[in-house]
Amino acid sequence: MSQMQNPEEPRVWKRHGGKLLLLVLAILVVWGVSERVLTRAALARSTEEAALPDVVLVHASRGQGGEDVVLPAELRAYNEASIYARTSGYLRAWHTDIGTAVKKGQLLAEIDTPEIDQQLAQAQADLASAQANEELARSTSERWQQLLQADSVSHQEAEQKAGDAAAKRAALASAKANLARLRDLESFKRVLAPFDGVVVARNTDIGALINAGQNSGAELFRIADTHALRVYVQLPQPYAALAQPGVPAQLRFSERPGQSFEARLVRSAGAFDPQTRSLQAELELDNSRYHLLPGAYGEAHFKLPEGRTGSLRLPANTVLFRSEGLQVAVVDAQQRVHLRSIHQGRDFGGEIEVLDGIRESDQVVLNPPDSLRDGARVRPVATAKAAS
Repeated sequence: MSQMQNPEEPRVWKRHGGKLLLLVLAILVVWGVSERVLTRAALARSTEEAALPDVVLVHASRGQGGEDVVLPAELRAYNEASIYARTSGYLRAWHTDIGTAVKKGQLLAEIDTPEIDQQLAQAQADLASAQANEELARSTSERWQQLLQADSVSHQEAEQKAGDAAAKRAALASAKANLARLRDLESFKRVLAPFDGVVVARNTDIGALINAGQNSGAELFRIADTHALRVYVQLPQPYAALAQPGVPAQLRFSERPGQSFEARLVRSAGAFDPQTRSLQAELELDNSRYHLLPGAYGEAHFKLPEGRTGSLRLPANTVLFRSEGLQVAVVDAQQRVHLRSIHQGRDFGGEIEVLDGIRESDQVVLNPPDSLRDGARVRPVATAKAAS
């Protein structure tokens, strides 16, 4: 006989079948919601990751001993003077042009001074008249002194003659001084070189009206002594302590490739320029072969001793200029940024010296954006080497 169906089974299915269906539906709903939540979370994470700024990291490097510091340098003549007329008139002749080598006392030009000539002649005549008057007054005073001893004249009359003689002596001295002054002016008709050098400018010509003095007159000539040259360099503040007399420097010029000229620091200004925070230093360069010309621009290469051996260096484009001062962005192992304040030392152009604020193992962001904030996450894409 076939097995008979249990009459309780349909009732069990009816009693528990709805619950199972509800459970399956609940599982499906939970699974769908969780899948959507997970998808949204993954999308948010991917969006956040995509929004992270890409950064290039760099490590600080150690400086080597003995820095080769390059600074702009300006050449000037050892002595340079503008020549002005000391007397007024018209230029009669000039004897030296630009580029002419002259010796001290050599005649540069002659000035025609008709008014001074007339005044000189008048002064000579006034001197002769003053001498005659002085001699007469002196002899008269001497005679009256003799008559006073014989009680032939009164004391008052004798004193009057003595006073007149003193006045005539003063007038004679004045006439002599005036004549000497005019003779000096007459001697200034000859414009002479004040020292050995080269005429670098001539600003006058024959027949030109000449006015005496620097304020009212124009520059006639300019002379430069170029047997030695003064070299002026602006030393940045971090190098000022090393600017001692005797420090050597090599000068190089673009018009003389492959050549260098030895110079030595002789003095400094002793004070910083408040505008540039730099110290003016003067070097001296032997130019006895006259290879170099004043006014030239070149480069001064200093081999300065290492003041802080093995100091850390960073590329200049790692620095953030904030209100808190100079800062750099350091990235930790969790790829989060930490802004650190640094103390800058010397500036090497492409690199700066960092005295404190970072370690050699720190990863520093190269070209950090101005919007970078402390604690922000970044995505490192490469690691560069600091410039050496």
